[in-house]
Amino acid sequence: MSEPAVPALARLRERIADRTAVVGILGLGYVGLPLARRFTEVGFRVLGLDNDPGKVERLAAGQSYIEHIPHTAIADMRAAGFRSTADLERAGEADALILCVPTPLDRHREPDLSYVTGTMAAIAPVLRRGQLLSLESTTWPGTTEEVLQPVVAERGLAVGRDVFLVYSPEREDPGNTRFTTATMPRVLGGVTPACLDAGAALYGAAIERIVRVSSPRAAEMTKLVENIQRTVNIGLANEMKLVCERMGLDVFEVIEAAATKPFGFQPYFPGPGIGGHCLPIDPFYLTWKAREYGLHTRFIELAGEINTAMPEHVVAKLVAALNDRGRALNGARVLVLGLAYKPNVDDCRESPAIAILEHLRAWGAEVAYSDPHVPTFPLMRRHRFELASTPLDAATLESFDAVVLATDHARFDFEAIRRHARLVVDTRGRYRTPAANVVRA
Repeated sequence: MSEPAVPALARLRERIADRTAVVGILGLGYVGLPLARRFTEVGFRVLGLDNDPGKVERLAAGQSYIEHIPHTAIADMRAAGFRSTADLERAGEADALILCVPTPLDRHREPDLSYVTGTMAAIAPVLRRGQLLSLESTTWPGTTEEVLQPVVAERGLAVGRDVFLVYSPEREDPGNTRFTTATMPRVLGGVTPACLDAGAALYGAAIERIVRVSSPRAAEMTKLVENIQRTVNIGLANEMKLVCERMGLDVFEVIEAAATKPFGFQPYFPGPGIGGHCLPIDPFYLTWKAREYGLHTRFIELAGEINTAMPEHVVAKLVAALNDRGRALNGARVLVLGLAYKPNVDDCRESPAIAILEHLRAWGAEVAYSDPHVPTFPLMRRHRFELASTPLDAATLESFDAVVLATDHARFDFEAIRRHARLVVDTRGRYRTPAANVVRA
């Protein structure tokens, strides 16, 4: 038996098809702003909503605050009708609302959905019949139906008839030039078949491939599995690094040799830890939810422990290297190279470089950083450093007792760093040829 016709769905699909639908993006960060840009590019009028007035003001002035989105792109968006506001009550103007808000962990490493629940509370009074509501924030399986759906129901709106509720996990990868918002396949789960149809109509208008799954819970789990697989493999690579260090082996040589096998091996490389909004956080959303089902996800938690411990390992290697040179870390001047969590971007969320800075400060070191992508230390909830990026030249490098290569940006002159630094602690395997002033970590 076919599903009964849903008049609100038909009207919404028509508005999406003829581009008269207004798309509201809630949260204009590394996920929301690129998405707003994409929907603007394909002809939608987009309303960006963010409770940070600073972001709203910069966008209104045609300025971008994300490095890989140029100011000209913001100007183009505004010329096409994009507008931004800090007034979340204007969410009622949108036919489709997409939540792209943070889902961090609290200090006990448990899910913090306060941004999601706070946003839903703010927009609840203006939710109306005929709207599509999509959650993109990474979360535990069940969030869409257990947290968002009750808010809709409290408004007297029926999901699947009046309002269409879906989950589509973000797959934004800052700095990735191979896959863009438009070309990255999108997983989509709807609470009802009508919800799924509405979501597919919207996302299909802006993204090349939509992968439909059976439910929001399946889509929520998909996102966690993607990132947990990567986290576990990086944890294994980091553990192999520790083993190879003890055995006097070059872990990068070993992994590169293993990668010549044409099947069954995917290379993952070690580093100073893991960063970004996804990898350090997503596994703990699943471990938390699994406890509800009486399961202890030992494998996932072990990988998290290994990766979380890597910044401390880096500092321990620095302590030993300075000690060999008759210098204590307490009072030493240490320059951390790279503040972003991965090369060639300005994104510092959960960066292991910041954890390294915290450890260095706790040891009593005088710290500084250099990052061509991050001119000043960003405002963060849990970390505060009154620092600006230190320009690199020979005299600067020579003035520090040690430099720690935390993020290997392409704009760094690695040969000049090796030549002029007194001591280099290399966490990225950039220096493969042994040198008296280079220590692997």
